[in-house]
Parts: sequence; structure tokens; C-alpha cells
Amino acid sequence: MSMSDPISDFLTRIRNGLKARKNWIDVPSSNMKKRIALVLKEEKYVQDFFFISGKKGKENIRLFLKYDYNGMPVIENIKRISRPGLRVYVAAGEAPRVLDGLGVSILSTSKGVLSNKKAKQLGVGGELICEVY
Repeated sequence: MSMSDPISDFLTRIRNGLKARKNWIDVPSSNMKKRIALVLKEEKYVQDFFFISGKKGKENIRLFLKYDYNGMPVIENIKRISRPGLRVYVAAGEAPRVLDGLGVSILSTSKGVLSNKKAKQLGVGGELICEVY
């Protein structure tokens, strides 16, 4: 079965895994998901991730979720912004600050998938994929 929005599926699996207090989740791999997972790790929203071989030789991403010392998820909310029916683009330096800098928005730019902080440093804009806080 084809999926119309695999990025939303990826974010929903993260959300569901956190609600179920899972230590890790497995998601089908793609280059965009790899880059989003890397940004989440750089911004310390997940512990780590690595690649495992799944069914029929397909590659999966195993994403280790992160919890604080009280057992509460580090990711309080993860929300898809740009979607297939409504693409949202921002100019260079205009990426929205999430929770006044406490959260991060993830952009797909000409320099790759970056956080809003990194995109501002590099002076690039692009498609606003999601917000995490």
C-alpha cells in the first residue's frame, strides 16, 4: 500500500512510541527520515539511531527515544507543518522560533535538512517540515 505522507507517518510513530513509553521505534528508512532523525539527535530530542535490515532486505531506522529523570518524554510535542496538500515555505532568516527558542523547527533547505537555528546561521530558507518541543 502506498503512503501519501511518509514524514507524517514517521512523526506519528515517534508520538505513539513516546505515549506508550517505548525505548525505541522502528520506521521504514528514507533519506529525508534519516536527515530528520539526525537533526533530532543533534538537538538532543532522541538518544541515538541506527539502521537495521528489515523484511525483504529493506532498511529500517531504529530510533531510541529519550526520557528525562522523571520518566517523562523529552519531546513534548512534534507537529507536522508542511504537508502534501499545503506546502509551507519560509525565506532565509524567517524560520519561526518555537517556544521562543526552547523548541526547534526542522527545514528542508538547499543545504540539506536543518534546524531553524542552523538555517539562520547559514542564511538559507526552505520548506518548513515540522516543529518539535
